[in-house]
Amino acid sequence: MKKSNIYAPGDKRKINPEWFTDKVHMKDISSKIKSKEQDIYHVYFEKGAKTKMHLHNGNQILIVTKGIGSLETFRKYGTNKTNFKIKRTEKISLKEGDIAYISSNTLHTHGSSNKKTFSHIAINILPSKNSEYKTTWYESDFKTSVTKKI
Repeated sequence: MKKSNIYAPGDKRKINPEWFTDKVHMKDISSKIKSKEQDIYHVYFEKGAKTKMHLHNGNQILIVTKGIGSLETFRKYGTNKTNFKIKRTEKISLKEGDIAYISSNTLHTHGSSNKKTFSHIAINILPSKNSEYKTTWYESDFKTSVTKKI
């Protein structure tokens, strides 16, 4: 049995700032508890910060631990794989205690509201045993419906 605490110091994961719209901190929980079936992170978003659009090759579960945020899903359309249009399909508010399930290959974004900090635990379920969980990130300014792959 392995035990850890999401608020203990250390275990910070280096993140790519191009994946987020503002300051975000991420703690790697899965390495601490030696999880092999999923990648688990505690993600802290400063006021107004959110992920850029992305999708995963496996399912994802978000468990909100603090603040108010949102989860938005999108549908992409167009014939070009790297430059396409998007349409928002759903936007839900997230608050402390909420749990959200995101199916694999769902284009989405999540993060804080403009006025509150926000944090969640992200459980990234590996698509199959001994496979790598992959995230595909897209560049977007969220003001237009044209997006490109980073």
